[in-house]
Amino acid sequence: MSQDWKITRISDICKTNPNTYSVSEKWSYVNYLDTGSITENSVSEIQHLVIGRDTLPSRARRKVVVDDILYSTVRPNQRHYGIVKDVVPNMLVSTGFAVIRVDKAKADADYLYYYLTQNDIVDGLHAIGEQSVSAYPSIKPSDIESIELLLPSLPEQVEIGRTLKALDDKIANNTKINHHLEQMAQAIFKSWFVDFEPFGGEMPADWRDGTISDLGDVIGGSTPSKAKPEYYTEHGIAWITPKDLSVNKSKFITHGADDITELGLRNSSARLMPRGTVLFSSRAPIGYIAIASGEVCTNQGFKSIVPKESVGTAFIYYFLIENLQSIENMASGSTFKEVSGTTMKGIPAVIPDDDTLRRFQEECTPIFAKQELLEAENARLAEIRDSLLPRLMSGELSVVDLGDAK
Repeated sequence: MSQDWKITRISDICKTNPNTYSVSEKWSYVNYLDTGSITENSVSEIQHLVIGRDTLPSRARRKVVVDDILYSTVRPNQRHYGIVKDVVPNMLVSTGFAVIRVDKAKADADYLYYYLTQNDIVDGLHAIGEQSVSAYPSIKPSDIESIELLLPSLPEQVEIGRTLKALDDKIANNTKINHHLEQMAQAIFKSWFVDFEPFGGEMPADWRDGTISDLGDVIGGSTPSKAKPEYYTEHGIAWITPKDLSVNKSKFITHGADDITELGLRNSSARLMPRGTVLFSSRAPIGYIAIASGEVCTNQGFKSIVPKESVGTAFIYYFLIENLQSIENMASGSTFKEVSGTTMKGIPAVIPDDDTLRRFQEECTPIFAKQELLEAENARLAEIRDSLLPRLMSGELSVVDLGDAK
């Protein structure tokens, strides 16, 4: 760390919630971002609301400009934060955000964004939130403003922010490519198996009515005894829970938070399933879907499908997505809704002929391979970013030290 790093309070380099919308401004429409619609700088939805037709949420009050940092004040550990790079017309964000506007003569917005997204900072703010008197963990803007940090010179801040942003930009570009590939594959499925376009708009006569059990083996899961630490390990047999899929939004999954040992597998009713198995969470909640990148087993929150060789992974994956609402409607239970193994096996399905299924799998195989490759690259890039982040922010490592790694 060079000697020009100085201890600074965030309130000395930023303003919080500087601009608020007033109904007297009489906008005809609003583009609204709620706290739940952004996670780790990835926006899932901006609501277009027409005044007089749609109800404008009372929390739609904060105005934003480019490089404003948005940080949810509710449950910080859910990571509903981001940095504004594009402002759509009449954009408002929820009062559930602290809108942090950096004084660019003193600090770099990207640098501060990455500083605030470090695990230690997120965990610290969440710990403060848990002490609040609210019904749920929440922080005040002043909790962010009071954070002290070591701030390097402005040029060094810019270089650090640029280095970390380059990694995130690559991740975002890969994600965009994967989204486009997913749209392509879903369009093929809909064309062939919903609209029957290659078949003159009618279902071929040699297709038959069946059930999911005609497509593959439906496999449940199990949890090895938590009282036996020897059943669990950091690097062992992949064991997936619905919580893993709530955290990992990828199409393909290799491991969850915990692995189990051979001993744990033998002493439970969990079953090892092959690569290409389609995982389907059957409770708490219903409907998380992912594809196993390697051999996996799951807890009891899944009814997974091991595809028959003649069917293939792709058809089952998109069949489940297409029929998700119908499957959810078949769930039962008083404490929580669950799709039982018997119900899952009996879900109606139209079974195409083997040649059509083979051709569909051939269409999807290169798409899936590219998606899996890009997801793996994103995981590697995120690991590099998360490794560099605290070291760059502490001054342990400088951008110059990275050399070609930049």
